[in-house]
Amino acid sequence: MASVSIHPALDGGVKPGSASFSGGTLVCACADRPVKVAIKGQVAHNHACGCTKCWKPEGAKFSVVAVTAHENVTVLENGDKLAVVDPAALILRHACKGCDVHMYGPVERDHAFKGLDFIHPERFQEAGWAEPGFAAFVSSIIEAGVDPSEMDGVRARLKELGLEPYDCLSPALMDYIATWVAKKSGVLKG
Repeated sequence: MASVSIHPALDGGVKPGSASFSGGTLVCACADRPVKVAIKGQVAHNHACGCTKCWKPEGAKFSVVAVTAHENVTVLENGDKLAVVDPAALILRHACKGCDVHMYGPVERDHAFKGLDFIHPERFQEAGWAEPGFAAFVSSIIEAGVDPSEMDGVRARLKELGLEPYDCLSPALMDYIATWVAKKSGVLKG
């Protein structure tokens, strides 16, 4: 199954993160005036994502995406090159206008993920970011053009990498969203 490509940062095996990782700098792919974004602290809920909205490097079937608190994100350099990809989307993905790399994506609407920013940790200059723990929206790679006949091999490769494949988010994150909705509607108290 090693012949099934998932993402350049994962194809050689999932590298464990470091407990001492305290953040770093995300850098876009531009050679001239790259966008740089500081991230304070370790990332959370890192995963391979098959959705059609997340930025993926050339040839990748999945993105690698994690979250951090919004207050942990600071644009350091060349923020004038950033533009929101889709202002109507839940995640306001700020992409570099030069290379199209998504640098950060805050959730500002009333949602369980409000206050979080989605980032692509493989763009860190530094090593040690928390490794991906699962794969989300796996079937969505078909919508991006992957032949359905490849899906058994893709799921097998994800499992081989230690990334349980889901066609939504992980059960823990789905429970978190459902709990938020239930509290908001008054079904659950507290």
